[in-house]
Amino acid sequence: MTIYQVDAFTKQAFSGNPAGVCIVHRFPSADLMQHIASEMNLSETAFAVPDGPEGRYQLRWFTPAVEVDLCGHATLATAHVLFERENIPHDKVITFETLSGELHVSKQDDGLLEMNFPAEAPEEADPPEGLMEALGVDPIFIGTNRMDALVEVKDEETVRAIRPNVTMLEEVDIRGVMVTAVADMEADFVSRFFAPRSGVAEDPVTGSAHCCLGPYWAEKLGKTKLLGFQASRRGGFVHVEIQGERVLLSGHAVTMMQTALLVS
Repeated sequence: MTIYQVDAFTKQAFSGNPAGVCIVHRFPSADLMQHIASEMNLSETAFAVPDGPEGRYQLRWFTPAVEVDLCGHATLATAHVLFERENIPHDKVITFETLSGELHVSKQDDGLLEMNFPAEAPEEADPPEGLMEALGVDPIFIGTNRMDALVEVKDEETVRAIRPNVTMLEEVDIRGVMVTAVADMEADFVSRFFAPRSGVAEDPVTGSAHCCLGPYWAEKLGKTKLLGFQASRRGGFVHVEIQGERVLLSGHAVTMMQTALLVS
């Protein structure tokens, strides 16, 4: 089995969010896919299987600890591998059948990979038990969607400075939490994403979180096209466009490694 490692949401090697990508003829057992993801020890490893006509695939994602319903950066990374290594024509729209429904990825003339994802706007809510104690910040807004919590804070400096109690956060009953604020410059908003309950203390650049961040900031800022910056140590930019109940997420990717799994 060939495994690629791809840095997503970046043009530069050693930045963005690394993902494992395996293109296989049929899915291995769930146990083996989980073991591979644990061995890769990246925030997500994706497994794609051809599904009928050219450009259609079934796609599954695994963190080092669990299978997840949605992952943006590993979807971007998988599409990058299919276009660049598996010879999918660049004018083809790739369709992935996933636990979150059909997802579509196209390659733009400027090299950006554009993903068409469902909008996952947050609804204002009381914080899940233990969340604010784990984060240790004063919120301006707290909301949740079907997967995550969104916490807006006063400024970018607060986002960059946050040091959550990961042990406490692991006990909070959500997939993850995004902490966000208006950006000081270049981007429209800045964020960080923590998901220790899913085996990821901090995710470098989280595509699926922007399905929530995009609609939230589009409404607050009164614009449908935005640029988000995820202020992790590696960092990365996500282009966001709101189209009704869908969100277009775009970014670049860089193939870092190609290796072979020697056990099965």
